[in-house]
Amino acid sequence: MTEAAIIQVEDLRKHYGAVRAVDGISFAVARGSTCALLGGNGAGKTTTIAMLLGLLLPTAGRIQILGEEIPRHRHRVLPRMNFSSPYMDLPQRLTVNENLTVYARLYGVRRIRERLAALGQELDIEAFF
Repeated sequence: MTEAAIIQVEDLRKHYGAVRAVDGISFAVARGSTCALLGGNGAGKTTTIAMLLGLLLPTAGRIQILGEEIPRHRHRVLPRMNFSSPYMDLPQRLTVNENLTVYARLYGVRRIRERLAALGQELDIEAFF
């Protein structure tokens, strides 16, 4: 893998039985650059992102982010990265509390309810929770 890249993916695959959601993609993203995943519906974009975040285990391949193997060292990487999603697949909109809870769980935050209550009080936005 290229040492200068902050994201490195080699021969990444995700299969669901006979369905090949992601079939052998490789790419590297250099520090300071921008990268986009483009493709039609069903091309594997969401599945690829889920594997990069360590939310889905790849069938095969290798992922390295900030020098750490994903998903093995996901806990070391997530606090150093930011990810937001439009949640286009959800049947309804999330409340502020639900949205923050999803991301808190994604990033391994402990005592979520207690911390969100304190945040709501501190920012005077309790009505939105």
